Amino acid sequence: MKLRPHLLALLLAAAGPSAHAQAPPAHERLLTIDTHLDTPANFARPGWDIMQRHTVAEDGSQVDYPRMVAGGLDGGFFAVFTAQTPRTPEGRAAARDAALLRASQIREMVAAHPAQFALALTADDAQAIAASGKRFVFMSMENGVPFGQDLTLMKTFYDLGVRIMSPIHFLNNDLGDSSTDPKGPEWNGLSPEGVRFVEQANRMGILIDQSHASDLVLDQMLTLSKAPIILTHSGCKAIYNHPRNIDDDRLRALAKAGGVIQINAFNAYMIDIPPNPERDAAVRAVQQKYGPNNARSAEQRRLSQAEMNALNTRYPVPRATFDDFMKHMLHAIRIAGIDHVGIGPDFDGGGGLTGLEDAADYPKITAALLAAGYSTADVQKVWSGNALRVLAAAQAMRAPG
Repeated sequence: MKLRPHLLALLLAAAGPSAHAQAPPAHERLLTIDTHLDTPANFARPGWDIMQRHTVAEDGSQVDYPRMVAGGLDGGFFAVFTAQTPRTPEGRAAARDAALLRASQIREMVAAHPAQFALALTADDAQAIAASGKRFVFMSMENGVPFGQDLTLMKTFYDLGVRIMSPIHFLNNDLGDSSTDPKGPEWNGLSPEGVRFVEQANRMGILIDQSHASDLVLDQMLTLSKAPIILTHSGCKAIYNHPRNIDDDRLRALAKAGGVIQINAFNAYMIDIPPNPERDAAVRAVQQKYGPNNARSAEQRRLSQAEMNALNTRYPVPRATFDDFMKHMLHAIRIAGIDHVGIGPDFDGGGGLTGLEDAADYPKITAALLAAGYSTADVQKVWSGNALRVLAAAQAMRAPG
């Protein structure tokens, strides 16, 4: 087990007097990684500053430097997320350009704060950067639409720093089938180009992320990939039967192939959410009133969040809890084993539950695992050891040149 040097004094100085209570020594001694942070979506927001402590109630954001410090988070995979665009030449070009911009924004954030953050490119970088007192920033891609018909672009994104790629998101695309496309399967798993994506990812040393893809895609990835597979933010069907979650047989197959599932905290993937057309219409009205998130000023974000808070009071939505999150976590450990489970709540991408609201809440996971009888060495595997192992395994396969 690798343990970073004790940095409590630094944490207290950066996070204020509440840091010790939020991030106790047992948690502080761990090297911690969240494998799916959608926080880069905030980087282009006017006036939003990762160095300032925000709140979920104020602007909806869940991760910033002060909350990473308060929650004892050493770093993670910051996602280059691209929404599905029309599968036309123009749509694919727009997706490519959006992904290049998002990747640049991540690198610019790191460059702007060299005393607090450093870009990580290899599995070994995480330990070294944490030991220096900085937070490490890996880069991942969520949705392969930017390179779906031109796999040569994978090298472009690799050269920018991307080390995890997921080929599919909410909808079917040029690479394969989504678990949630209302039209159902298009390719019955991976497309021919999706098969080539797996081969290319292996050659480049890129870790493949199956989250959001269909069950058949996972089956085929496990057969085709020479490196382990990661699910950066997924859950367990046995706890809640949702297409985004994974059944026990596939959990066992994932573990047998050396892979890892990182447990998410997305409300709709954990409990039933009854339809509410009136609420949906009201939410759409707020979105139309204030326009795209990235274009809203700080004041507009405050006002829109206040209206959303009022909507949540008027149209309450059932909300999963930290206990629900732990049910998925403990079930995955029981089925797949302690060497094949990690943490990826999907903060700033829709994740967040009662009791697991933002990055300041990470120590609760450590406390719950220790209370469940797992050793510090076990908890270290869950917090980073397993994810770094599969990243290193993928990177070891990178072809020379």
